[in-house]
Amino acid sequence: MLVCRCSGFLIEVRLMRRYTVLLVVSFVIMLLVITGTMYISGTGSDRDSGRKLLGEITVYTTLPTENVTYLAEEYEKLHKIQVKFVPLSEQELEQRLREPGKADMVLADSRLLRRAAGQGWLVPYVSEHSDAVAGNLKDAGDFWIGTWYDPVVFCINRDYMQRNARLPLGWRDLSEAKGMRIGITDFLAADSSANLYFFLIAQFGEQGTLDLLKKIHPNVVQYAKYLSTPVRMAGMGEVDLTVAVQSEVLRYIDDGYPLKIIQPEEGTAYTLIGTGILLHAPHGEQARKFADWLLTDEALLVLQSNKFYFVPTNPATLAYKRLAVRNPVLFNQLADFPKEKRQELLDRWVKQVRLASDSN
Repeated sequence: MLVCRCSGFLIEVRLMRRYTVLLVVSFVIMLLVITGTMYISGTGSDRDSGRKLLGEITVYTTLPTENVTYLAEEYEKLHKIQVKFVPLSEQELEQRLREPGKADMVLADSRLLRRAAGQGWLVPYVSEHSDAVAGNLKDAGDFWIGTWYDPVVFCINRDYMQRNARLPLGWRDLSEAKGMRIGITDFLAADSSANLYFFLIAQFGEQGTLDLLKKIHPNVVQYAKYLSTPVRMAGMGEVDLTVAVQSEVLRYIDDGYPLKIIQPEEGTAYTLIGTGILLHAPHGEQARKFADWLLTDEALLVLQSNKFYFVPTNPATLAYKRLAVRNPVLFNQLADFPKEKRQELLDRWVKQVRLASDSN
């Protein structure tokens, strides 16, 4: 009987030890779960507070989405202000401007900004950054400020340069070049290409421009559909010289293509992008700060790091100083022709040059 009682006691002790261990393990696991849940909850809260926005602005723009997305993301990250870009055509944007109070700012071609200022849709602003911008790159009354521009240049294949001592240094030289294979984007295919045509007319007159283009025409290998195509052709040696926007040329040079830039000595066309603060802007103060930010290295280096090599209008920035080619002579006549006149001029170019009897 004594033996039986001892055995039962030992069994009970063992069972109690086993259950105690299980209880301790269960308690530890539960404690870890609770602690982990609280940590994750706290971390999420911290992350949400880190993302908390301090405001927002709405910006009408005619620029491609890929140009502005990086800017919006960087500004929100640095300043906790959400920038809502609304991509629009010129016609759509002008229609939106007739309804003040629904957006804060415009980022668009200077042609459109000049019209907006003339119609009273913009309000003036000036700052330390905008004061550094040259007078020909902003409005005289400070109703809009240029942020960056893209000049038209000659892009020469380096192998061609080594074989030819005499190179065209300007538009007249280009029209007199013999046997040179030339690439250019069709004026009907892209606004930046058509912009060159209108600037030439403003500078040299319509007949002078048509005569110039008629002389160049026999050497044109291809009127391309895209801005990048003639630059690639020059890099591959398919043409000797390309007439192109500088940003495209710099992008290909950065990718290792054997190209050299020549800035036309008589001056050149350019696309100037700028900002304007809208009348009755709901967040006018925040819009002014964003407009100023676009003139700083923070914004301009974002563009360059994503291979948008525009020329900054603010010469005090590192982004301006980093550009190897940055001081083009710009045409001093503006190409602000009305829409109907622009189409009329393009039609004459098509008939007298593009589709002439000796067309390629």
